[in-house]
Amino acid sequence: QVRLTESGGGVVQTGDSLRLSCVLSGHSGPNLAMGWFRQRPGQERELVAREGAGTWYADSVKGRFTISRDYAKDTINLQMNDLKVEDTAVYYCEADNRWRYRTVAASRVVSWGQGTTVTVMS
Repeated sequence: QVRLTESGGGVVQTGDSLRLSCVLSGHSGPNLAMGWFRQRPGQERELVAREGAGTWYADSVKGRFTISRDYAKDTINLQMNDLKVEDTAVYYCEADNRWRYRTVAASRVVSWGQGTTVTVMS
């Protein structure tokens, strides 16, 4: 059974940086595509960054967030710089099998992490 374990959330000030990490375990077979969603208060879960058919970023985080994957360690990271209040959300690591696509809908995700909270204070 695929399992995703996240770490790295916290409370920071505007302009600070955070690094989220997610470890994939319990999977055998072809590599899964992986990425990060977030869910802001009162809003639906949205895709933030993903490694699938190339690297994809939401417009709201381009130039500030960097996604990186270590296949040897089955880990995917999200480096978040210049954080803004509107980045406050619960961040979820995801894994899916839609390698041919740059993005993935939440309904297509195979496995979710438990979520880690990022709070950015002004």
